[in-house]
Amino acid sequence: MIARLALEDGSVFVGHAVGALGTSTGEVVFNTAMTGYQEVLTDPSYCGQIVTMTFPLQGNTGVNDEDFESSRTFLSGMVLRELPRRPSNHRAAQGLPELLAQQGVVGVAGVDTRAVTRRIRSHGALRGVVSTEERSEVDLVALARAAPPMLGADHVRTVTPRGVGAWDQPLHRLDQTARVAIPARCHAVVIDCGIKHNILRHLVDAGCRVTTVPADTPAAAIRDLGPDAVVVGNGPGDPAAVTGTAATLRALLGDVPMLGICLGHQLLAIALGAQTHKLRFGHHGANVPVQNRVSGRVEITSQNHGFAVDAGSLERAGGTLTHVNLNDGSLEGFLHAGAGVLCVQYHPEASPGPHDGAALFTRFIDAVATGRPVTATLLE
Repeated sequence: MIARLALEDGSVFVGHAVGALGTSTGEVVFNTAMTGYQEVLTDPSYCGQIVTMTFPLQGNTGVNDEDFESSRTFLSGMVLRELPRRPSNHRAAQGLPELLAQQGVVGVAGVDTRAVTRRIRSHGALRGVVSTEERSEVDLVALARAAPPMLGADHVRTVTPRGVGAWDQPLHRLDQTARVAIPARCHAVVIDCGIKHNILRHLVDAGCRVTTVPADTPAAAIRDLGPDAVVVGNGPGDPAAVTGTAATLRALLGDVPMLGICLGHQLLAIALGAQTHKLRFGHHGANVPVQNRVSGRVEITSQNHGFAVDAGSLERAGGTLTHVNLNDGSLEGFLHAGAGVLCVQYHPEASPGPHDGAALFTRFIDAVATGRPVTATLLE
């Protein structure tokens, strides 16, 4: 069946349908990772977006039951170059097209994804539509232009859970050996704005008892849970639109040590008084170089974000810049010792991807469990 991707600039790409049938709009972005399409598909941070995978072959290892990053998919569509006729991996439970159909995700394969990527790099992230329906190209372009923009969009309300929960699953071991249970050393309350499961697994492995709460949970309710630390992770949309969570974090500043990752990094910066801005086409990939200014080391990181914190406004708010993106110089991490806040823009849980930043979890939780302050020494 013929399927199309249409962009707001008037360009239309024709391919064949994979996954669900129908029409879906969203912001079209590209991801440069060679692996991890299942993690991309199930990452709630892609809510409201149509993801173009730049690596030509996708779906060759199928889909398994262990590599989900959330309970379901939230992205608006997927654009691919080539799909294998059948997956080939001993862990595969089903193929990628089957998962797309099961989750109601409209997909288009057989598209020149490099041409799509070059267009986005030239014009910035574009609104688009993926469709398997018999519509004219003029109508599809009009639908793309009518799609809501990402700027100002609060997609967190779509992905956040509805109640308080507990998480006790550790990191997976592919060798199937038994994992020794790590006794809980502290209690971490996680504000779930669409957090990836692997962040929660890392917290458990670092020795945390983990309680998850919705993004709209007030500060008083979080205090009542008696946290030793508060963690706010990744999530979708414009951070400036998530005003309720930023207000909660502002009320908690100085009360308890806090760790922010991706959207959490942005929301904690806003809580401190900084501003954010939209990137031209965002950072979506698994090989982004970031310099740790404290240690001088360069880490290869996994990233997925379309907004960034303004470094100047953060410094005026009392934050210390700790990490910088070596591709475009954007802010990738900061700390605020007075408020006990440590944040990174990239994904230290990196599933799949580089593990260079994974030690951040252990170092932060070690400091919390032993009563040490959140300072730059954690990054040395």
